[in-house]
Amino acid sequence: MRLPRELQLEPDARLALAQVLGIMSDQVMAGTVSRWDIGRLMEVEVRLGLVAAADDVGGECGTVTLGIDDAALILDGLAFTEIASADLPWVEMVRWTSDFVTGELRRHWTDAEWLTLSAAD
Repeated sequence: MRLPRELQLEPDARLALAQVLGIMSDQVMAGTVSRWDIGRLMEVEVRLGLVAAADDVGGECGTVTLGIDDAALILDGLAFTEIASADLPWVEMVRWTSDFVTGELRRHWTDAEWLTLSAAD
């Protein structure tokens, strides 16, 4: 995990990330997207406490540690979901959600750190 940050996640935010990672896992299992590793997706789910989130969300924020590479993986999944939803009637809501989550995740790292990550890939 590169450049780890501690983030406070509300229960609803954890569930939203669980949805994104679930969509990503479904695409990997269906053979639709090969750039995501199912093991890595599962590691992020465990790190974020998303494995337990579906059954026991609780009413409190939780602190999680997320690396910039984890955030980039989630952002890639959001971009995929947005493109895959292009023909759906609720695509504007998907775009708004994607933009919101992107802003919330990106703010934990500097522009220089994001540029360094993209140059390394």
